[in-house]
Amino acid sequence: MSTQRISLVDILLTDLTRNFTRVLLFIAIMLSAYAVVLSAHHNRQLSIQVEALMQEQDRLDVEWRHLVLEQSALTEHNRIETLVSKKLDMKRPDANSEIVVRIR
Repeated sequence: MSTQRISLVDILLTDLTRNFTRVLLFIAIMLSAYAVVLSAHHNRQLSIQVEALMQEQDRLDVEWRHLVLEQSALTEHNRIETLVSKKLDMKRPDANSEIVVRIR
């Protein structure tokens, strides 16, 4: 009996050639699993970003409502008349003090 030295590389290569389809399926499964992990991570990141944008939209909506209320309060005629009469000492002209200017 002769003893042969078979190296580990030879054993691996023969196994790979015998089970080539299994090796390809294993590689395809590993790549698919990696793609699923990347996809899930990307999906989570996008969900976090959408949530942050929705919170920003809500904050801006509340700020918009406050600005509209403030604008309506600042443009009330009674408030403007009160400020004009107090700070600028102005009053509404009566019929005798009105001057009509005609343009030709």
